Amino acid sequence: MDSRREKKLTYITIGLIFLLSGVEYAVILPTIWRFLQTLDAAPYFLGLVLSAFSLSGLLSGPLFGHWSDRTRSTKKIILFANIFEIVGNFMYLMGYSKWLLLSSRLVAGIGAGVSSSIFGFLTRSTAPEDRATVFAAFMACRQAGLVIGPAFNIFLRLCDFHLGPFVINKYTAPGLFMCLLWILLQFVVVFLTVDLPPVEKRKARDSMTRKNQEEENEKSLVEDVEESDEEGKPLIVSQELMGSYGSVVASSPPRSTTLNPNPSPHSPVSPAESSGVFKNFSISREFLREEVIVLLAAQFVTFFNQTALETMVTPLTQKYFSFGELENSVMYFLGGVVVIAGFLFVRWLSRHVTERVILAIGLCMCNISCIWCLIFLAKPLGGFAWQLTEFIIGVFLQILGLPFVSVAQVSLFSKITAEKTQGFSQGIRRSVGGLATILGPLWAGGLTENMYVMMGMMTVLLVLLTMMLVYSYSRLVEPAAQEQMDNSENFN
Repeated sequence: MDSRREKKLTYITIGLIFLLSGVEYAVILPTIWRFLQTLDAAPYFLGLVLSAFSLSGLLSGPLFGHWSDRTRSTKKIILFANIFEIVGNFMYLMGYSKWLLLSSRLVAGIGAGVSSSIFGFLTRSTAPEDRATVFAAFMACRQAGLVIGPAFNIFLRLCDFHLGPFVINKYTAPGLFMCLLWILLQFVVVFLTVDLPPVEKRKARDSMTRKNQEEENEKSLVEDVEESDEEGKPLIVSQELMGSYGSVVASSPPRSTTLNPNPSPHSPVSPAESSGVFKNFSISREFLREEVIVLLAAQFVTFFNQTALETMVTPLTQKYFSFGELENSVMYFLGGVVVIAGFLFVRWLSRHVTERVILAIGLCMCNISCIWCLIFLAKPLGGFAWQLTEFIIGVFLQILGLPFVSVAQVSLFSKITAEKTQGFSQGIRRSVGGLATILGPLWAGGLTENMYVMMGMMTVLLVLLTMMLVYSYSRLVEPAAQEQMDNSENFN
């Protein structure tokens, strides 16, 4: 199988992983509260269950990333992480108690931490100029899962049968459904995924292959010339003649030492190389830098505001518009379509402008949206039609800005942190996002009756992030570009 086909199939598999993560979120979230009610769970228990998934992912992300950096074998890490997804969803379908449900999301969240290894892998296997485009495509896959996920609930809610000792109904069916999908994904990963070499090694390997081919052709040409002159050579050659010309031939090393063939591109990293990955690595030197802090802040604020928005939207629509399950499903579907369109637009835009420009555009939209919501949604004005218009403008402008901020900060983060420890760095970034997904729902859930405080905090966070971006704008570039800028300033 050629390298281009291997890369294509591997990327398809990664896209499926992101897609299934979105589907899992979309099929479990709508029914989990009623499921907990059947198990006599208190209202606060919903927050515990939802936070458990984020908490375990927060802890497992850096571990999976560190493992990926040391071994450079992302395939086996994905296979290992998917086992937690399978076991977690199987525990969910058992549904004996609320504590088992809590444990199931805790176990499944461990598997979700593999995204740090995947982003590290994508960073190593893509060129810097293509990174934002690739990241946008895979992040859009997850949003596609969020869009099509609710459609599966149409037939999952009709399930009513026994699977051995387990009762499969509309509450436990999502666990069975996702368990089967993750099992199928295991086979896809086994047969279609390969550990692609880093971009530099792949280029070096291709260059060596071309060099080998040229030397092979040159040697073949020399042999042809020698064969053509064979008839003109004397049968007995003097020692002087052998010494004068034979020494040249004898001094040329064997072909095996000259060509120095590379090992298989999919072979595991050597122990010496793996031990040197974290040599001279300093967490403070790597992460306590101005530009890194800005991007981690962008990660936190983006996920905090997104999860807070998701938490407050349903109570808000019920209070002011009397939306039911159907209306909310349609709203989430349209919101998912808007987000996917945003990711596709960012994918196109990333080919024409830098990531920091995309980040600035996204923050501008998010700031405008939060100020709009603070003015019009905290205390809606006008009649039903005007209130609905105010709601649509505020919410959809907010979710439209999310792809800009998300893609830009992930791509920039991969460029300004060390490539050798990219998996661990992406794990830290994911942990910051996981912390935000825990705090966001808790903040919004307790302040649905005090929208000014809730939206005010979201606005303050965005304003602070925007000020940080403006102050550090010149540093939000690749290290090579930064060095060129510094050299040009020194020269002037």
